[in-house]
Amino acid sequence: MPRRIAALLLGLGLAWIFAGCAATNDENLGLPRVSIQTLQYYPFQVKGYQHSYPSARRIVVLTPADVRDFKQAGSAAHDPYQGHPAIGVVLDHHGRTVQQLYGPELGPLFRDAIAQAAREAGMVSSTSTAALAQALEARRADYVVQSKITGLWVVKQRGADQEGGPAWFTAAQVTLEVEIFKPPFAVPFWSGESDADYSDPPTPPANAAPADETEIYDLPGEVLSVAITRAVAGIFRQEDLHTLVLQDAIAPQ
Repeated sequence: MPRRIAALLLGLGLAWIFAGCAATNDENLGLPRVSIQTLQYYPFQVKGYQHSYPSARRIVVLTPADVRDFKQAGSAAHDPYQGHPAIGVVLDHHGRTVQQLYGPELGPLFRDAIAQAAREAGMVSSTSTAALAQALEARRADYVVQSKITGLWVVKQRGADQEGGPAWFTAAQVTLEVEIFKPPFAVPFWSGESDADYSDPPTPPANAAPADETEIYDLPGEVLSVAITRAVAGIFRQEDLHTLVLQDAIAPQ
């Protein structure tokens, strides 16, 4: 949720800005002002829900709408760049923006990711560019998924210089609102929210100096991809949804 990443970024920002005060002036760190990042869903990265849904259930995933309000972005620019949506920023150790981050079209990315997660859950999934009313009328599946991207942002910030070079910390957050319908009915069978935070390296404990940790991922888009994967897979880890589908009696069509 927006408040969650705001608190997360405030905590890491204070810790790492103070730790970086002794560092030299970054200027723009030699980075281009704009970076187009690759985002993806990492199949089978999230464990614990694979093949837990009825294998004969068919589910159609519609293209999610990007309805972010960019509260997570703070004062950072968030207008699209040449058709690419804004997804985050890179900051120097003073908290100044040195690079704007942009990504691919989010709707198709999340549509395909949700379909992949549904397959991992054990269902027969497909995607559609149709509107909800058309998908419900078509009755191509037992369930239709409609969703909204309400939060998605990543911040990579430089910390203090160390023996091996400058330290970096990256934090990403994704939030989805999801509705699942049973054709032909336009009333949701299930609705809920799935969100995920991911930081690289892990956030230091409160009142503790930043640990001398190495990043797992080089690019902020990779860190955001982990958060995307966890938020998408989290849809099918919802206990109430899982129970509803298991108890749902599907009549032959």
